[in-house]
Amino acid sequence: MIIKQISIFVENKPGRLAEITEIIAKNNINIRALCVADTTHFGILRIIVDNPEEVERILKDAGLTVSITSVITACIHDKPGGLASVLKLFADNGIQIEYMYAFIAKSDNEAYVVMRIEDEDTAAKLLHANGFVGMND
Repeated sequence: MIIKQISIFVENKPGRLAEITEIIAKNNINIRALCVADTTHFGILRIIVDNPEEVERILKDAGLTVSITSVITACIHDKPGGLASVLKLFADNGIQIEYMYAFIAKSDNEAYVVMRIEDEDTAAKLLHANGFVGMND
């Protein structure tokens, strides 16, 4: 449920995301999920990969600013109200979400939500106690 996420500082210019993803691909590392938050001049590329420590090393060697953070994943039903059930659980228990993004799972009826939460241990225990599983569970 708690996994590692790579955050990469990216200049907002044509081709920059392609360069970064090519570096990762050339090292035979799979990107499982991503999110880009941007402003006029820069962005933060957040990715979930199968080998975060290796990606951190590779991208730092390429001169990029990179960090690893912990995030929580939860598998939800890919249907109306699936996301709302997790968000209501957190709201009812006073857990605040810093940011989140989602992606569809390989099966037709599941999706995953990735969340950055300050008290991730409490959030993970709450999710488990209510029948939710994460990416690696």
